[in-house]
Order: sequence, then structure tokens, then C-alpha cells
Amino acid sequence: YFHAGCHIAVSPDTKCFAVDWLGVEVTRATLGIIGMGSIGYKVAQRARAFNMRILYHNRNQRRKEEEEAVGAHYCAKMGDLLQQSDFVMLVVNLTPETHKLIGKKELGLMKPTATLINISRGAVIDQDALVEALQNKVIRAAALDVTYPEPLPRDHPLLTLNNVIITPHIGTATVQAIHMMAEEAIANMLAVLNGQPIPSEVFPK
Repeated sequence: YFHAGCHIAVSPDTKCFAVDWLGVEVTRATLGIIGMGSIGYKVAQRARAFNMRILYHNRNQRRKEEEEAVGAHYCAKMGDLLQQSDFVMLVVNLTPETHKLIGKKELGLMKPTATLINISRGAVIDQDALVEALQNKVIRAAALDVTYPEPLPRDHPLLTLNNVIITPHIGTATVQAIHMMAEEAIANMLAVLNGQPIPSEVFPK
């Protein structure tokens, strides 16, 4: 409704606003977070402020005190999270295990009133299955900051649907975030050059 609402608000054809233009309440809704690493946990902290019921699925369960701090409940099976959530947010790394993690089966488990949000990588979702689910109202809507490829071909069916919002991979696109990322990269390079421990070292699996 946000995207369409903006269009209505600025359209030269708009004479009045419809009184039945209604969205979905976030407060007290159930948010399912798939991938509860550092970013997923920060999402949970913010969702707590909206009094959301927070479920999460992760390779490893977080410590009890971490769960309690944000009111999050662990779902060992992703299917349980999908069936209960009003909003499902994908916050996982793209790996062979998470490639097309969300496909036709998973979308079919979701509520018909649910929204799928992807801030991870495009290939975590089977986009063909997502198009079908959105067209057939298997789920209510999708909000995608990532796709594959980026940008999508201009004739891609996702671009024609009115129940999807697509943004151009701008989840970290703020002046402050870019500065922090550059500072962290420089700190890592200086550590290497000075023979010191690397602050953000990535260990291969």
C-alpha cells in the first residue's frame, strides 16, 4: 500500500482519498526472522519496540538471555515459523544450503495474509515460485531489497505486480553506514600491514 499510496497522493488525477485504503497492522503481529545472526538480532531489537511477537529460525539457538532481551522464540523447524508468521524476513547468508531456501513448498506454508521480506540475497528465494505465489495470492505481498540478477530484466514479471515492492539493494545505503564500512575496511588493512590481529577476519569453513 505504501508504493501505491505514494502514487495516489502525487497523481494529477487524484481528487480525493479513499476511506477504505487500509494496510496491515505491525503492532502485535508475528514476525518470523530466518537467520538470527548480528543483523537478524538487530531486526528483532527494533521489532520489539512495535510489540511484535518474534519467532526465529537459525542454525544455532541463541542464548536464553539474548532471546529474553528481545522476546524471541526459537523455531527448530523453519516450517513452524512460516506457518505462524504475519511477516517473514530473510536475513541469511547466501550459501549452497540457503540457495532457493524459499520455494513453492515454503511459500505454500505461509499465511495467505503474510508478507515476505528479503534483505539477504536474491537467490535465497526461488523467484519463479515467488512470482506464481504473488500472482495467485498464495501470500499477500513481498518486499525485496535484493533480486537476481540486479537489476532485474525490464520485462521480468516481478516488475508488473502490484503486491511487491522492490528496492535497489539499498539496505545499507546511508552516508553513515558507508563511512563505517570504509573505516572498518581500513582498520582491517592496517592490522594486516602491522601484523596485528584482524578485527573482522572471516574464517573459511
